[in-house]
Amino acid sequence: MFVLVGFLILNGGGSGSKNNAPSASVLSALEEKFDFGTIAMKNGKVSHKFPVKNSGTEPLVIGKVYTSCMCTVANIIDAQGKSYGVFGMPGHGGGISTAEIEVGAGETVIVEAIFDPAAHGPSGVGLADRVVYLETNSTQSPKVELSFSATVTN
Repeated sequence: MFVLVGFLILNGGGSGSKNNAPSASVLSALEEKFDFGTIAMKNGKVSHKFPVKNSGTEPLVIGKVYTSCMCTVANIIDAQGKSYGVFGMPGHGGGISTAEIEVGAGETVIVEAIFDPAAHGPSGVGLADRVVYLETNSTQSPKVELSFSATVTN
């Protein structure tokens, strides 16, 4: 029994995922809010890229990524250019939420938020405020919120 417990501790719990031990590093958004202004449903989806930086001295892990509405999805592009996602609203067919993306000390990743103004149909006009959530193993920034707004017209 003690051998098994020791093995699991040394190997990160045996989950096969990246080390999610608490990190003292900070994940900070270089831009937390964006305004698309007025956009028309007929013009289709719009996107915005939010740079997010690990400003600490050790790696951290983005464990989950999810959105506030089914009309919004997100992708993450790491420092090497690898893309992860599509992440969406949990429970609404919005893709996955488990991410397990390691961000090295000093590295910046890009969170691309993609908004579909036509997702709510003709009645979905007016102001839309949406959020992309990042959950991390950082003790300083366990949850980062990136938000955007748009005024949707027919």
